[in-house]
Amino acid sequence: MPSEKFKYIESTAVPLNIENVDTDQIIPARFLKATTREGFGENLFRDWRFDKNDLPIAEFVLNNKNYSGSILVAGKNFGSGSSREHAAWAVHDHGFKVVVSSFFADIFKNNSLNNGVLPVQVSNDFLSLIFDEIERDHDANLSIDLENQEIGLLSSGKKESFEINSYKKECLLKGYDDIDYLLNIKDKIETFEKSQ
Repeated sequence: MPSEKFKYIESTAVPLNIENVDTDQIIPARFLKATTREGFGENLFRDWRFDKNDLPIAEFVLNNKNYSGSILVAGKNFGSGSSREHAAWAVHDHGFKVVVSSFFADIFKNNSLNNGVLPVQVSNDFLSLIFDEIERDHDANLSIDLENQEIGLLSSGKKESFEINSYKKECLLKGYDDIDYLLNIKDKIETFEKSQ
């Protein structure tokens, strides 16, 4: 399924300053029955957002009206645990286009890239700077420049570069999934086949 093209965004961010968030915390196993990607966002971090009576837990950051935006800033080691793709679906369906952390589990990182969510891995120091800035100013804006592979704090002008697989970068920039990419190079594939 093709996604939107991603080049550059500026947005406020939601700070989830918790380390070692695993996929069962991102989307609990009891919500994995659906086979389409829609509807998972309402159960993102379900057991942290709602109590046993399905009432919102006021102190959880996603229930705090002071925080909003299309960027989730998470503690170190985000997305560990199972390989469930539903975790990336839930993050995307909730409206996050970017997750920032100082470390991602590889499977979650790849699932995110395959589902239109950009995982931006930064240094521990830069992650601390982001958390400090958001705590000082809930309306602090981050910039994510995919073409130049830079994340920035707009208030201070501080920036850091991030790595991304060149193939996945091209897919995000053009809004391609894997099938779209292959269709786009169909002529090259056919030329190669004829040369063999």
